[in-house]
Amino acid sequence: MLFKRRVPPGIVERLRVSLWPRRNLSRSARYVMLRLQRLQATPHRIALGAAAGVFAIFTPFLGIQLLMAGVISWVLGGSILASFLASFAGNPLTYPLIWFSTYNLGSALLGAKTSMRIVDLQSKAATLWDSVIALSPEAIGSALESLWPLFKPMVIGSLPLGGFAALATYMALRKAIGVSHARKQQKLRLRTA
Repeated sequence: MLFKRRVPPGIVERLRVSLWPRRNLSRSARYVMLRLQRLQATPHRIALGAAAGVFAIFTPFLGIQLLMAGVISWVLGGSILASFLASFAGNPLTYPLIWFSTYNLGSALLGAKTSMRIVDLQSKAATLWDSVIALSPEAIGSALESLWPLFKPMVIGSLPLGGFAALATYMALRKAIGVSHARKQQKLRLRTA
């Protein structure tokens, strides 16, 4: 195969690259923006799909965020591919900030006076993981029940924060992609003239 590595990367190298790209994060962000600009759809559909992807990353449903982004985009009439591309904004660097802010906002909206401690979350998540590995339905149920006090405020807090982030994404991307498409059309007209 052309451009194949002589020595395939090991598990540690693949994990490192998935957490931190080889070049830098701004290069990855530029790549996603270029992919969004090259999509064959209207700026409204692309921006709507990207907004759906950004909204989905604010929800605490980690295993199904891509599916959720695609479904929301499909229901709203946005670009499903744009929603998948925009969901890459959720990464190991942004998730702690998102989770912290959604939990604290949700707690404030529910009237709770608690704040999240990372140690509590780690111990409860470890309990859930151990019960999943043991395949014990009773243990999984009790672990999920102990996570519900953390999960409920995150769901409540994700709605306004995700909505605000989705609206900001829609407004910024619709304008940027509209300008990009106008430039592309102008270049095509100049080329044909």
